Amino acid sequence: MQAAPRRAGDPGQAAQDPPPSGVNMAIKRPTLDQLQDVALSLGIHLSPEQAGVYNTLLQANFDAYDVVDALPDYLPRVTYPRTPGYFPAGEENKYGAWYVKSTIKGKPEGKLAGKTVVLKDNVCVAGVAMMNGASTLEGYVPNVDATIVTRLLDAGATVVGKATCEYFCFSGGSHTSSPAPVHNPWRMGYSAGGSSSGSAALVAAGEVDLAIGGDQGGSIRMPASYCGIVGMKPTHGLVPYTGVMPIELTIDHTGPMTANVSDNALMLEVLAGPDGLDPRQHAGQGPKPYADLMKQGVAGLKIGIVKEGFGWPQSLADSDAKVKKAAAVFTALGAKVSEVSVPMHLVGPAIWLPIAAEGATQQMMKDNGHGFNWKGLYVTSMVDFHAGWKARADELSETLKLTMVLGEYFIQHYRGHFYAKSQNLARQLKDAYDATLADFDLLLMPTLPMVATPIPKPGAPVEEVVARAFEMLPNTCPFDITGHPAISIPCGLVDGLPVGMMLVGKHYDEATIYRAAYAFEQSGDWKTI
Repeated sequence: MQAAPRRAGDPGQAAQDPPPSGVNMAIKRPTLDQLQDVALSLGIHLSPEQAGVYNTLLQANFDAYDVVDALPDYLPRVTYPRTPGYFPAGEENKYGAWYVKSTIKGKPEGKLAGKTVVLKDNVCVAGVAMMNGASTLEGYVPNVDATIVTRLLDAGATVVGKATCEYFCFSGGSHTSSPAPVHNPWRMGYSAGGSSSGSAALVAAGEVDLAIGGDQGGSIRMPASYCGIVGMKPTHGLVPYTGVMPIELTIDHTGPMTANVSDNALMLEVLAGPDGLDPRQHAGQGPKPYADLMKQGVAGLKIGIVKEGFGWPQSLADSDAKVKKAAAVFTALGAKVSEVSVPMHLVGPAIWLPIAAEGATQQMMKDNGHGFNWKGLYVTSMVDFHAGWKARADELSETLKLTMVLGEYFIQHYRGHFYAKSQNLARQLKDAYDATLADFDLLLMPTLPMVATPIPKPGAPVEEVVARAFEMLPNTCPFDITGHPAISIPCGLVDGLPVGMMLVGKHYDEATIYRAAYAFEQSGDWKTI
């Protein structure tokens, strides 16, 4: 398989390209000066004599590295033929939502037979270019298929390409991707949401049936809300993240984005379940027949409208009102709907921030995407290629640079204390939601406090760029650190732009979420609410 052609005018490849697969690298032995420098970076002072002794003692260890280097990597087989693809332009890509168009035909039969699917461009597809919205990753071509790609193909879907996403997925707006923003099909010049911006736009525009998104702070649900489609963030670990570029292990989620609830449920049936390669997953937690279970109706379900999910400082009153009006539909359908208070929801975004900022700075950036201390599939070609960002850091998006400066400050000056404390508090936040879910089947609130906003113009102040990237996530990000499943479904229009309603369920109870979402969808045209 050959690499897809690079786009004219785009930045060049990363500063240090990895060697071709299977080429022996021959481990370079350090000089004595290099050994002293490495030791000094750890606070260890070696004299020239001590460095000489260390060098002698380390030779057998370097020999062991030579053995590892000579062995072929142990990667999943790539089984489906594919074309390397091309980069569409002009009217073929009027929303800027396509990164590359390719064709990979799945099995002739299966649950998703006849369905077309686009993959967020943080998903590895062997032989097809992957950029993850970032100029510093331009030119990278993976050598593996993500587990979810194989599962979609095994179920009969046809992969038709990769969708543009935000710069290393660090924006809730659609204006940070390189080289250009993604436009909302409902209104050109407006945000499609992020970071799964292209995925949402292509589904909303009717160009594909299904899409894969990723969610660490709301990046499936935020663009789903802005674009008026259905986006499910499954329980953390239900869908294998294997072969998707990580951000932070404890908040990494991937899942389905579709035009309707039925396709979403069917897609999750295909995606869910352990693959043996992702330590985020728990044994025994597999898919359920969501598409059948969801047709049971909502009579008797208890739905709690979370008081704290409304009235954020940035909330649009008309948008909040649409969600409350939509909630009344469930009452008419026979559910028991009442308001509930979860006070800790208000500090959820603050708890999420150190995990996202420090965790992503360390794992995704400083540790070149994969990091250490977990068992699973490491895409070593990505580790090698992604390392080139360090020579080109000024090219990173303003949203990512700002987040990294924040994360690194707290790593250097507070030793990771606040990351650790936030992980502890995330368990307390999970307990608070679970305590409420003991009395309710589902929680309900606005997906976002607003509808789509204008895309910042070229040269816009950094303050505006950052505001449009992060202002919308207070309701979505808490459920990334607690791992609860949550869906966004469209529930009305404000000034001609979609409003999203979020339903949150117990861990691994996606079936009940789909029951409510399907009943709501079948009750009438959401655009008339």
